[in-house]
Amino acid sequence: MNSLLIGELSPEQPSFEPTKNKELTDEFRELRATVEQMGLMKPNHVFFLLYLLHILLLDVAAWLTLWVFGTSFVPFLLCAVLLSTVQAQAGWLQHDFGHLSVFSTSTWNHLLHHFVIGQLKGAPASWWNHLHFQHHAKPNCFRKDPDINMHPFFFALGKILSVELGKQKKKYMPYNHQHKYFFLIGPPALLPLYFQWYIFYFVIQRKKWVDLAWMVTFYVRIVLTYVPLLGLKGFLGLFFMVRFLESNWFVWVTQMNHIPMHIDHDQNKDWFSTQLQATCNVHKSAFNDWFSGHLNFQIEHHLFPTMPRHNYHKVAPLVQSLCAKHGIQYQSKPLLSAFADIVYSLKESGQLWLDAYLQQ
Repeated sequence: MNSLLIGELSPEQPSFEPTKNKELTDEFRELRATVEQMGLMKPNHVFFLLYLLHILLLDVAAWLTLWVFGTSFVPFLLCAVLLSTVQAQAGWLQHDFGHLSVFSTSTWNHLLHHFVIGQLKGAPASWWNHLHFQHHAKPNCFRKDPDINMHPFFFALGKILSVELGKQKKKYMPYNHQHKYFFLIGPPALLPLYFQWYIFYFVIQRKKWVDLAWMVTFYVRIVLTYVPLLGLKGFLGLFFMVRFLESNWFVWVTQMNHIPMHIDHDQNKDWFSTQLQATCNVHKSAFNDWFSGHLNFQIEHHLFPTMPRHNYHKVAPLVQSLCAKHGIQYQSKPLLSAFADIVYSLKESGQLWLDAYLQQ
């Protein structure tokens, strides 16, 4: 950290920024120490092993479906659903390794991260790290969180930014209809039309040859296993159907916790306040936990990014108590309500933009 050292504060200078809540910060540090004493930062390796095995079994089942039952419409569709499940669940698992929450040493986390995101998904670990770490540092902060880079060129996000955009008389899209065209250019398109191609540009432009090698192993494997059964055209049809289904799954789950929340320029608030205003939870259930990779506990995940996901529900009551003490809203909602809130928030921010845009 020496290269970042500007200097030392003189004794009479305040050592805490006025935009941050010192009492809340101190109490969160106490909570963090309590969490570590409770052993909630320690992973259950059996949990993650079983999770990986269920992904591998689904991957094998997808191929066996075509091999045993043939390539007619029903087996083809079932295979696509199984492979989409593999891709989505591998996405949640690589997220665990990327956050260094599975092994005590970073070396093993990085190695398994390369395997899961590279060999099982065909994507580069360095690309995910580059984007995701920025997101966690400043969630929903414009120009600092890459996850909201679709503002303003595709969507007007958040009440404040949307009004600001309208007052500036900027119109890149008909934002007052964004809650409608979201269904066209959002969930269906992100992976097959953007991520699928951008990841190759990323690794080549940045010379990430190790990542590229891992990615190639994925494409070699699926070509060798599926082209003999389906032919090239059938394989390409299957591949892009899987990316389409996975994209819908990925976008709805990852955006339900953030898009309806506070989005603004960086206000330099303390860690706890920054994370709570940008995140919300979805109620716990066996299905919700599995379907979202435990990202239904987005609040706890953002407060403790390296915590193993199977412990989120254990720390949640402690987080709720701290929120209640400081008058901070802790939001948790049903899964379908969380999905609907994405659309409602887009409709609201689009209307706010239009009102500001038309105002003389």
